[in-house]
Amino acid sequence: MKAQHSRDPLITALTRRSFLEQGSYGLGALALAGLMGPDASGSETDSTSGQWKGVIDKPQTPVKTNRVIHLCMAGGPSQFETLDWKPELKRLHGQPFPDSLTHGQQLAQLQNTKLLAFGPVTEFRKHGQSGQEVSDYLPHIASIADEIAIIRSLHTEQINHDPAQAFMNSGAIVKGRPSMGSWLLYGLGAETRNLPGFIVLMSRTAGVGAQPVSARQWSAGFLPSRFQGVLFQSRGEAVHYVGNPEGVCQSTQRLVVDEINRLNGLRAEGSPDPELLTRISQYEMAFRMQSSVPELTEFSGEPKYLLELYGVKEPGDGSFASNCLLARRLAERGVRFIQLYHRGWDHHGDIAKNMEIVAKETDQACAALVKDLKQRGMLEDTLIIWGGEFGRLPTNQGSVGRDHNPRGFTMWLAGGGSKGGQMYGATDEFGYNAVENRMSVPDLHATCLHLLGIDHLKLTFRHMSRDMRLTDVSGTVVKDLIA
Repeated sequence: MKAQHSRDPLITALTRRSFLEQGSYGLGALALAGLMGPDASGSETDSTSGQWKGVIDKPQTPVKTNRVIHLCMAGGPSQFETLDWKPELKRLHGQPFPDSLTHGQQLAQLQNTKLLAFGPVTEFRKHGQSGQEVSDYLPHIASIADEIAIIRSLHTEQINHDPAQAFMNSGAIVKGRPSMGSWLLYGLGAETRNLPGFIVLMSRTAGVGAQPVSARQWSAGFLPSRFQGVLFQSRGEAVHYVGNPEGVCQSTQRLVVDEINRLNGLRAEGSPDPELLTRISQYEMAFRMQSSVPELTEFSGEPKYLLELYGVKEPGDGSFASNCLLARRLAERGVRFIQLYHRGWDHHGDIAKNMEIVAKETDQACAALVKDLKQRGMLEDTLIIWGGEFGRLPTNQGSVGRDHNPRGFTMWLAGGGSKGGQMYGATDEFGYNAVENRMSVPDLHATCLHLLGIDHLKLTFRHMSRDMRLTDVSGTVVKDLIA
């Protein structure tokens, strides 16, 4: 790894050359720049292409995967109706829930309420050679049971949606921390010059559990803004105003971009602000996207059988299915980190009806993405993460719904060097607490980084006099999840 990866670019930009040219930073700055070394000007950028290559020179762990697709089931899917079968909870349905488990603990909306056990509203069956237990709501995910590693012992520190999503994405609830996608782009760069290296897509279930998702979930935080996620539109044009206005030709646009970059370059020579370099690179990116984005979203070359596999009724219709197909196309084009949010999993009431709706919108496409990547030979180096920000309680709320539960929930991994066909960890017999092979969100982050060839302890960035990292002060690689 290059030595400057953990330093603030406002400091690393103070090179010997800039001192000698301007003489305005003082002898102390010169001494500091000398300690930074000759590469302190940011040589991670390919000077011929402007492409960020990442701060990691050599893999720190065996590289199992090259990219990540994060399927974010925003709102908190119920483990009891998806992937964590609890026969004892079903047996106790309607009876008082053991007070010893919840006494003195924080409950989102059920404080001082008589709690009744609420059993699963669907059946579970075993699937595949591995015998993975999957609910009847998810027949398509059940068909890839041997490809996925089901983690049943996750727990988090947050009980409300926005901070829990922030913790899942950035390992912290405070604003200003970089998301996992930003860390990956900073550390590894991307394999594409024509698209952003970190792209976000959004879909939702109309009128059902559609919690809002804030833009801070894909923020670059204290990293330079060139590493933040870019939200593509799921319906219509993926990027607004991607084409030139009438009367402006490509050659004229090229001249404008070149002149703007020249002026920004002159300014950058006299300033240590990394955002100027970001501005230059983003003008170039915007120019290249004028041709790359229309080609990306042109689905006419996708065969009918593949559209049917995903359940795409009309490409670009804003559905989760269409976004999954677009995610595969983004992965093919070298995008490093792709996030698909589906807003519709916050089921405080009528969970039986709402689960049926949201499962139909997501189940088929999730499985299709795994199958499609596998038949293209891409699954082995593409890590897919499925899950929400927390789980649900094993007790009744309102009109047969479930409240938030951060103490035990379920996610699954597929591809990218993960070990499929296994159930890892367990919650107690009621599905309330993670009790076996407990796995925290930082553990998940550390494991994902490990699969990408990154030691989570070494990918750092100097901020406020401290070497910051995605996993902060915790995180352990779970070797049992690695093939």
